[in-house]
Amino acid sequence: MNSRERIILLLLAALNFTHILDFMIMMPLGNYLMPYFNISSQQFSMLVAAYTFSAGISGFLAAFFVDKYDRKQVLLLAYLGFLIGTLCCAISPTYSLLLISRVVAGIFGGLIGAQVLSIVADLIPYERRGTAMGVIMAAFSVASVFGVPFSLYLANIFNWHGPFFFVAGLGIILIPFLMKYLPKMDTHIKLAGGEKVGPLRLIKDIAQDKNQMLALALSATIMLGHFMIIPFLNPFMEFNKGFSKVQTPMIYMVGGALTLVSSPFLGKLADKIGKHRLFVMMALITTIPIALVTNLPDFPFYQVLCITGFWFVVSTGRMIPAQAMVSNVVSSERRGSFMSINSSVQQIFVGLASVISGLIVVKRTDNVILNYDITGYISIAITLISIYFVSKLHVRTKTDQKS
Repeated sequence: MNSRERIILLLLAALNFTHILDFMIMMPLGNYLMPYFNISSQQFSMLVAAYTFSAGISGFLAAFFVDKYDRKQVLLLAYLGFLIGTLCCAISPTYSLLLISRVVAGIFGGLIGAQVLSIVADLIPYERRGTAMGVIMAAFSVASVFGVPFSLYLANIFNWHGPFFFVAGLGIILIPFLMKYLPKMDTHIKLAGGEKVGPLRLIKDIAQDKNQMLALALSATIMLGHFMIIPFLNPFMEFNKGFSKVQTPMIYMVGGALTLVSSPFLGKLADKIGKHRLFVMMALITTIPIALVTNLPDFPFYQVLCITGFWFVVSTGRMIPAQAMVSNVVSSERRGSFMSINSSVQQIFVGLASVISGLIVVKRTDNVILNYDITGYISIAITLISIYFVSKLHVRTKTDQKS
């Protein structure tokens, strides 16, 4: 990997950090927001889902035009709108205004993930793409090890508004560097040769391509399974297990630190042993910590950190090879559109997971939550289904390459 590629990947990872942190911080803020606004677990889950559903809709609509434009321009415009939405979250005085602000942030945020992955896929060949995805996914680790704990620290010192000011401030600092160092990304336009693809044809082509449909099914099951248990993890740890607001950020700090180390290694391992093989291994292993976290006995906190830290590592171990495989099912000239559809599917299923878990989990008057174990059982079942989709995709892409 040359210096130019490293700079671009680091900038995209930094952008991803702020984007992921804005989404991630909403979930551990549950034990701040529910008492502050006096809202139910269902209302809180709608705060989480508002972002993902609006992001999913905007990502779907963007699929019909993003490949007509320079990816850099689309990314910068989406990022600016996302930061404005995040700033609106920071100054929201009521539940209703916060909900609307999450929708605004989601509308623009829905364009970001797809553009980042499309840029990486256009710049880095498939043989080295696992390593590149490992760098991009490291943003999740940094968001966990530094972003979430520091944001919760800000919420403890000031109030829940603080984390959103933090994200918006970082994003504003990052924009000039993105403008300077990201190259013009319009090769896909030249490859398309001016061909115009209408919305109906785009959807029809994806629906008729079994590889692309399997890739979308894989993305959907990964998101649905993982985010069944994330929204109520922090409230469960505080209200059910009695861990303090000082302790619970350590879950994200330790987990993020471990994945920060493991992500680059897992990316290289995916390139070495095969992306499909690594995904299956990580998916099977991840069912163990899921079962433990959602049926947590009265363990000391250091043992809880071991379990959740291990869970962070193996969950990320699924994401890295999956992203590389999904980005490879479509040619460059259609990649932006497909990755927007893929991002839309991911966002919608994250929102769906939040809504489903909000319907399953019940909050008592003393804030203790019930039925959290059921979300774990559903998560495990969906994770096992994802193995079926990744295996089918692997067999089909391998057959296509031979032919």
